[in-house]
Amino acid sequence: MTVACHDDSRLSIGCVDNLSRKGPERRQAADVAAAPAPLTLGGMTPQPNPEVGTAVKAADRAHVFHSWSAQELIDPLAVAGAQGSYFWDYDGRRYLDFASGLVYTNIGYQHPAVVAAIQEQAARMTTFAPAFAVEARSEAARLIAERTPGDLDRIFFTNGGADAVEHALRMARLHTGRPKVLSAYRSYHGGTQQAVNVTGDPRRWASDTGTAGVVHFWAPFLYRSRFYAETEEQECARALEHLETTIAFEGPSTIAAIILETIPGTAGIMPPPAGYLAGVRELCDRHGILLVLDEVMAGFGRTGTWFAAGLYDVVPDLLTFAKGVNSGYVPLGGVAISGAVAETFARRPYPGGLTYSGHPLACAAAVATINVMEEEGIVGNAAALGASVVGPGLRALAERHPCVGEVRGVGMFWALELVRDRETREPLVPYNATGEANAPMAAFAAAAKEAGIWPFVNMNRTHVVPPCNVSEAELKEGLAALDAALTVADGHVA
Repeated sequence: MTVACHDDSRLSIGCVDNLSRKGPERRQAADVAAAPAPLTLGGMTPQPNPEVGTAVKAADRAHVFHSWSAQELIDPLAVAGAQGSYFWDYDGRRYLDFASGLVYTNIGYQHPAVVAAIQEQAARMTTFAPAFAVEARSEAARLIAERTPGDLDRIFFTNGGADAVEHALRMARLHTGRPKVLSAYRSYHGGTQQAVNVTGDPRRWASDTGTAGVVHFWAPFLYRSRFYAETEEQECARALEHLETTIAFEGPSTIAAIILETIPGTAGIMPPPAGYLAGVRELCDRHGILLVLDEVMAGFGRTGTWFAAGLYDVVPDLLTFAKGVNSGYVPLGGVAISGAVAETFARRPYPGGLTYSGHPLACAAAVATINVMEEEGIVGNAAALGASVVGPGLRALAERHPCVGEVRGVGMFWALELVRDRETREPLVPYNATGEANAPMAAFAAAAKEAGIWPFVNMNRTHVVPPCNVSEAELKEGLAALDAALTVADGHVA
């Protein structure tokens, strides 16, 4: 396979000193030192250009403030380019991306049809205010509404997943006139103020003042059951009983919404047991509570269906999306809204909006992405290879590696639970471990990169979430690399 790099890998960057200059002086220096030969790939072997990589890294460390990080303790990789399921650095080393960026490059990097659609839209209309009807915006909304479950036919566009959650919960509170939201402990819903408060994982702690109107509860997860369950049926029944009790003690008339990731993503990819989401739907209907499903990570083919809700035959009142809607090529998210909620705002203004809601470039990318997914059978590819290659491959790894406590997932959405002891299920590292306590997972991640894959690692888990159009050969390459990395993790088994 021969791949030509695109313009994003041809960087006109001079020395580190040039990058620190301002104004015309900087431009003149950059022109003088401009552009070493562009990176090219021959047979997927990138040619190194370490001088440019050094300059890129220096500028990053001087000026970029990174998410979720202690700024002086990180060492970000300088990326030269990407194509399909791979990306590469300036030293010429390529990686099979088993993280899909942050689980959003569902059609891989630089798909030519989507790149062309963005270029065509930019030539015609780069941007326009959200109060107008614009072709790309209208078509993106139509295509999304065709694929959402039930009557979720109105689409409110946002810039990403966190603000989609913000607006979904605002809609729920205004529709019901109630203040509270219930969400699961094992969850992630975004980094903005309301979204991070409904999040369950430790990223919430620094921003949680206890005044956001959020109550957390335990959702089902049999491997680490909070309900002393021994079967999926017991876990489902006891989790629903726990939620019903939580509703009763919080006061049903005070609860606007229950928000759940249909299949939790960052928190561990735990598909809910059969009947759980239907049971939550029934509790919501009984008490006039809205059900919000967060499909920011699980949506648009990731689970081998357009939306994970389709696996469970459940229709929410509101559904949030982002990431895979256009493979992350241009930031875009949104809320799919039921008829009943939409009617609330038929003659009453909705008090919310964004300058870039339904940005034409982002929507053109969404239209092209959805069409590509249909034309190339990408959703079906995720389902088929998930069942025939990823699932069996990961279970075979679990048989060989004592550090693997559990394998779980569907489509291109899988997790390995890494443990010190299979019998006790003690995690390989403690909950929310940092520094030396996290050394076993850091060693595993380093070994994975050395073997040629870029892993998605969170706490004591590694997630296997490659692009949904990944090939069987690429998956087998990645599983072999994962096999080598797990040998390192085995060294920390009790």
